[in-house]
Parts: sequence; structure tokens; C-alpha cells
Amino acid sequence: MNLVSFEPATGAELWSGATGDAAAEVAAARAALPAWSSQPVTYRAETLRRFANAVRAHEAEFAELIARETGKPLWEAKTEVAAVVGKVEISIAAYMERTPQRKHEAALGSKVAVRHKPHGVMAVLGPYNFPAHLPNGHIVPALLAGNTVVFKPSEKTPAVGAMLVRLYHEAGVPEGAVRLLIGGPDEGRALAAEDGIDGLLFTGSARAGQSLHRQFADMPHKILALELGGNNPLVVWDAKDVSAAAVIAVQSAFLSAGQRCTAARRLIVREGTSSDKLVAEILKLMNRLIVGAPLDDPQPFMGPVIDNDAADHLQAQFLDLMIKGGRVIRRLDRPVEGRPFLTPALIDVTDLDNRPDEELFGPVLQLIRVPDFEAAIAEANATRFGLAASLVGGSPSMYDQFWNEVRAGVINWNKPTNGAPSNAPFGGVGLSGNHRPSAFYAADYCAYPVTSSEAEIARASIGEGLRDPNMLED
Repeated sequence: MNLVSFEPATGAELWSGATGDAAAEVAAARAALPAWSSQPVTYRAETLRRFANAVRAHEAEFAELIARETGKPLWEAKTEVAAVVGKVEISIAAYMERTPQRKHEAALGSKVAVRHKPHGVMAVLGPYNFPAHLPNGHIVPALLAGNTVVFKPSEKTPAVGAMLVRLYHEAGVPEGAVRLLIGGPDEGRALAAEDGIDGLLFTGSARAGQSLHRQFADMPHKILALELGGNNPLVVWDAKDVSAAAVIAVQSAFLSAGQRCTAARRLIVREGTSSDKLVAEILKLMNRLIVGAPLDDPQPFMGPVIDNDAADHLQAQFLDLMIKGGRVIRRLDRPVEGRPFLTPALIDVTDLDNRPDEELFGPVLQLIRVPDFEAAIAEANATRFGLAASLVGGSPSMYDQFWNEVRAGVINWNKPTNGAPSNAPFGGVGLSGNHRPSAFYAADYCAYPVTSSEAEIARASIGEGLRDPNMLED
């Protein structure tokens, strides 16, 4: 059976490949584990540096493939390729910092050593919004630690996944050390259920993450790292530069057509004329945003969402907000019939009694007006998610209060909610993750510490609890 990938912008077939067998791929990764894990970390690091060079050599081809398969603009696809390259050196630095070898002196000339071992075979399930960068953020640290990997890309972006794995192999990573599993949800479920994996590293929706958490509940011996979504708040409060605040709001909400887990979903403002000025500036920018195909010239700000099903679902969610009493400020339109292009939308949901606490994974920003800063913080926390939050404006003391009271894993000041740095930990709380932050802290879930008490010569005695040998009967 073949899996077919289509370009979101045109509907044209882009790639097809045979679906794989999870058990066979896990067995191949298991067979390759002893040889790869026994190599020194310096060898694995140099191999991954060659991978970074291979990506650089194919930068233009890789970026165009990402753009065509996801629909994101070429300029943005290029930044994703750069992130794939940059992940290698960041991961090497993180591994040395987070999992160093240590030895301490102990009594009688012995030593206490702390070293780290790989878990074994790691399954990686990748998303479609960053089909190279996000799985690469799991795969590189896992390989560096000595694990082998079975990678199943999203069924919506298999071509990018296939090229990523090809570049690992081209760089000298053994074919058994990184295995590619092509397939849809059935293959993903089969991989997660394989007895032969020692861990699962997942990036995707909260609903899928909850399902995996339940599945792994009786398997504490297997590592599970979940990087999930968010219903992220952006609070704009007495911003001195309204134009800059509007730019930050637009960047937070509409980059990648809103298909970022860190995208702002809720814009929380002080009720009154100041928020009216902000909304007016945001609308001016929204009117200027180019929505277009990934290779268009001039380049668009945002492309389509991933497919028609996603666009249909977003339109249904937007309609639901309207039915519940949301006041439309800018409609969510479908400018190209039959294709998943969506225009950025803004809707005032202040008066909704029961606002849905859902991740609207697309270019929809919900406006909420509140009377005071305490109410803004309470509104920011009115979610089961806890990935990203940002405050624009306010004083240093207000940011301190915001940072202290808002529950999220990424908290910014006068910066967008998205664009988290790779040289810092990345993850959330609540429905946004399971306390396994990725990025710089990925080393923590790719290896486990081993404590050893060591001495070159065996010395042993029992000081208490023994009978006098002279009192023993013959």
C-alpha cells in the first residue's frame, strides 16, 4: 500500500512511498544498537557534524521540499533548514552540559563515578508543521546519546521525513541507527505499541498525547516525552508603542498560518479606548498580510494550512465561536475555492460565558477584554494548557508578577509567544507536555544516569555482627 503526499497550495501529487512495517523497523534498529552505542560520543558527534554539512549541501533542495509539502513560504522553510543544521552543535553542547561524566574521590582510594547510558531504541513521531526541525530535535540528541531511532514522519509530510533520513545516512549514520517508517495513524499506533522500543518521543496534539500517556501508564520502564500544543495567551497592557505591540500580536498569532504550538490563540487587553487603538493597528497589519503559495514572488507572509480537512475544521470552530456569541472583527475567509488557504481572523469572545479551551491550530486570534491586570493574569491561566505566554507592555514589577503567577513553560516579555530559542529548554505544563522539556534539555530524556562505586583493588571487611572465630566449634 502506498502513502501519497499532496502540495497544499496546488493539490498536486508531490511524493508517494510504500507504507512500512513497525516491527521490522524496530528489529533493524535493535540489531544496530550495540555497534552504534559502543562508539565513543566523540565519534557520534563527528558523524552528526557531517550530517549538518550534508544538510547545508542540500539546503536549497530541502527548503523547497519543505515549502511545497507544508505550504509554508520559502523564506520560512529556509529558516527551518537552518534550525536543522544548528541543532547539531546545540545538542552536542547540551549533552556535555546535561550528561557529563563525573568522578568523585571516596574512602580508601575508591571513586564514585556518574556516567550516562542510552535507553536503547527510541521511536520518534513527527508533526507536519515543522516536519524537519521538530523530529530532528529529538533524533539528534537521541543518536548523540547512543540510541538508535525509528522515525515515523507525519502522514501529511512523508517526503520531508524521507529526505531527512536520507541525509543522515548520506552523512555516515548507519542505516540501522535511523530507520524510516512510512505510514499513517495505524503505523504510528503500531510503533508506539511495539515491545521492542525503549522510549517514545512525540510532538503533536494534546489529544494524541493523552492517548499515549494512557497507553504508557503501565510501562514505567519506557521513557515518554510529550511535546504538545497550547491555548497560549498574549497579554498587551498599557503598551507605550502600540505599533510594535500590534506587530508582536500579528507575529504571535499568524506566523506559519497559525500552525505553531506556541502561536498566540488569545489576545488579552484592558477594556477601553487603549485596546481599541491596538485592535485598529492590528487590523491595519492584517490587511497588509500576503496569503499565497510558498514559491510566490513576492513572498507571502503565510501560506495555506496543511490540507482541506484542517481548513474545514478551523472554519467549523470559528463558526462555533460566532454561534456562541463571538463578535467577528475580521472574518476567517477561504479565498481559493477547493484549497486550504485561510485569511487571518480576529474575533472578540469577551462576552462568551463558556469559551472553548481548545487549540485552534490556524490563523484565528480571539480577543478578550478585562478590567484590570489581575483579571488579565486570571484569564491567561484560564486554560488546561500551559505552553507559552507573553506580556507586552507593563512595568518590570508587572512582568515579575506575570512571570510568577502565569503557568507556562515559556514566558516572554515584549516578545512574541513563538520563536523559542533552541539553546534553552522548551516544553510546557498541563495539557502541553509531561514535564519532559525538549530543545536544550532533550539530553535529559535521551540517556539515563548510572552511578558506580569503583576501586582498583577489592578491600572488604565486616565490622559488626560476627561471632568470635575462637568461639566456633570444630
